[in-house]
Amino acid sequence: MDPQAFIRLSVGSLGLRVSRTALTAAKSSNHAISTPCVCEIRLRGFPVQTTEIPFISSPESVPNPHSISSSFYLEDSDLKALLAPGCLYTSLASLEILVFTGRKGTHCGVGIKRQLLGTFKLNVGPEWSEGKSVILYNGWTNIGKNRQENGKPGVELHLKVKLDPDPRYVFQFEDQTKLSPQIVQLQGTVKQAIFSCKFSQDRLSQIDPLSNFWSTSADGSYHEIERRERKGWRVTIHDLSGSAVAAAFIATPFVPSTGCDWVAKSNPGAWLIVRPDACRPESWLPWGKLEAWRERGIRDSICCCFHLLSDGLEGGELLMSEILIDAEKGGEFFIDTERQGASPLPSPQSSGDYAALSPIAGGFVMSCRVRGEGKCSKPLVQLAMRHVTCVEDAAIFMALATAVDLSIEACRPFRRQNRISRRQSS
Repeated sequence: MDPQAFIRLSVGSLGLRVSRTALTAAKSSNHAISTPCVCEIRLRGFPVQTTEIPFISSPESVPNPHSISSSFYLEDSDLKALLAPGCLYTSLASLEILVFTGRKGTHCGVGIKRQLLGTFKLNVGPEWSEGKSVILYNGWTNIGKNRQENGKPGVELHLKVKLDPDPRYVFQFEDQTKLSPQIVQLQGTVKQAIFSCKFSQDRLSQIDPLSNFWSTSADGSYHEIERRERKGWRVTIHDLSGSAVAAAFIATPFVPSTGCDWVAKSNPGAWLIVRPDACRPESWLPWGKLEAWRERGIRDSICCCFHLLSDGLEGGELLMSEILIDAEKGGEFFIDTERQGASPLPSPQSSGDYAALSPIAGGFVMSCRVRGEGKCSKPLVQLAMRHVTCVEDAAIFMALATAVDLSIEACRPFRRQNRISRRQSS
């Protein structure tokens, strides 16, 4: 398997230092610098990322050089778009960090206006596309307009901006998961078959659980089939030789919670992600658990919560990801310890066996893009190369991707319809 080139742009080691003169000037102008301070990290073509910045009180102190507050992942097309001058843009693309006092929000219905302390800007350059690790900036920089009488800056930002190669394997399901499609690896325009997946249902679940569930009686009236659960779904991932190398199955049925017609957080459905037991043929070992439920709102979302399972972990479970996916439009499920501030992911030791914690294995692990309810979803999966030591490692993530994809359908609202009859008295 050949990986695709990706670059990780990380921003970390954040800290803010404010001189007494700057504090005094802010108070006198009725713009007191409040805590916490936050920054918006912007890169053209990517969503804005927001994070808090700690104050550094001691002049000699330096923020943790290994801390990461924000990461952007760029593929070749992203780099070309940033480096190519376009007719819509009059200036070079740049990484921008805007530092504000306080948070966005309202108080008693009145909007709170944030104060912009300053901006740091770093232009995109040719070194971004060289595919090498490079520190673009590391240290203190003045971002404020206020300066002390001796010429020293009043507001300073400490940061470390770094580029690192982060190659990924990219996989695409060639059809809907329920149609047992092939899974191909993408390398530019080239597709290579790597896996196949087989979807099945238990005999008692053969009726499509997403249909209207109506049958016609002898007198012509319609009766709802009493089925208020979705269970028995199973997907097995096979390698090119036909051997089963991973699987996902519903362990806890998706059922409507009391008083409503949807799967609620109080009673989520759950998938078990398993891998073959090398010591016992035809046996499986648990690897992870994916819980899913529906969050109601102006726009409904499907919440996917993934736990890693291992006897070597305290309590047996480690929360790795909890992501909301738009129920109508779909979205992205991902495991990325830097984006979520979670614990570092344990390093794999073949076949997805995460046995020991390793901070080196942190950062991006996987992403899976799926479409919304009732749409033809062909999941697109990306895996960090450093987490894949063999084909079986990739297979276990394919099984997880199928569980995420099918959870969108499993969490669709159940139909609550009473028995009706075509015969209506006039």
